[in-house]
Amino acid sequence: MKSTMGIILTGGKNDRLKELAEHRSSTAVPVGGKYRMIDFVLSNMVNSGITNIGVLTQYSFRSLMDHLGSGKEWDLDRRNEGLFVFPPYLSGENSGWYQGSADAMVHNITFLERSFEEYVVVAQGNCVYKMLFDDMLNYHIEKNADITIAYRDMYDFPYEELQYMGNLDVDETGRITDFREKHKNPPTTICSMGIYILKRELLISLLQECAAHGKYDFVKDVLIKKLNVLKIYGYRFDGYWRNISTINAYYRINMEMLNPEIRRQLFVENGRVYTKVKDESPAKYNEEAEVKNSIVADGCIIEGTVIDSVLFRGVTVKRDSVIKNSIVMQGSVIEEGVNIKHLIVDKNVRITKGISLQGTDTFPVIISKNTVV
Repeated sequence: MKSTMGIILTGGKNDRLKELAEHRSSTAVPVGGKYRMIDFVLSNMVNSGITNIGVLTQYSFRSLMDHLGSGKEWDLDRRNEGLFVFPPYLSGENSGWYQGSADAMVHNITFLERSFEEYVVVAQGNCVYKMLFDDMLNYHIEKNADITIAYRDMYDFPYEELQYMGNLDVDETGRITDFREKHKNPPTTICSMGIYILKRELLISLLQECAAHGKYDFVKDVLIKKLNVLKIYGYRFDGYWRNISTINAYYRINMEMLNPEIRRQLFVENGRVYTKVKDESPAKYNEEAEVKNSIVADGCIIEGTVIDSVLFRGVTVKRDSVIKNSIVMQGSVIEEGVNIKHLIVDKNVRITKGISLQGTDTFPVIISKNTVV
């Protein structure tokens, strides 16, 4: 990909994810059996040939830093370029001092200044999608745009959750004419994907302008305010894309991964999705086990029934237990005779013998990590 670097924004605390993001960054939330949210954007950049990538961390960043490590799994542990993880200055418990996305980039502006690439891809780290950025960059150059924003028509997404996204108006030439950030009643289903391409020198200039005027947010203080000043175009993306904005969105993402067509889009087309590798034995299925339409990660031991569910590494499901339409994270134990449906079970949970729990597909029950039920 033509002389391009990457910046991944991890954002602050997301209270809408409740217990899942209480002690971890939303970009570090586990998804799809063995991945973290950030794996998708990071793999997209690597598959696009971007090898100089900065990750700007903020809230509860330690688990994210542990996951990323030196970048070896993404072939980014290099002498020159590679993966750079920038932790914030801590002013309180697990919370960074950044007041917005522009503020985060301003405090790490030396990374931009010391790089040499002509273009920058700036992307949010809490989205699930597979996309090569080459076509978007070519579109950006063809349009002679100052900034290009990727967008998707979210007609297939619950309307009430569109209020947590950026809402766009795009004219017939592709130029963005209006940008409404987190509008309570979005008038369209055209939503920003939180992916921006622009020249590195322009980004530095815009960030310096923000800092000089005491502004902090890249969307509100740059994109929205510069709509009539800069040539800001939209690049339409029609593939699978989901933003982890709420518990319902997180639950839906995992359930949608059980769809073979969506798995093909995410894990077969346009390169692999890379993640931190763990040495685990293959999943073990005892004679009485019954598993249908589920994702079961390495290290699991299945003696019961698992239907339409996602099981992460090292989960134990004992005999006569039934798991349906649920997400069970790493190291959890489901004891004998348990019956659960529409649950999100965090790491290292033990659900004891004979317990029955049930949520709904629009209101899944969450069991916090390290809990005994």
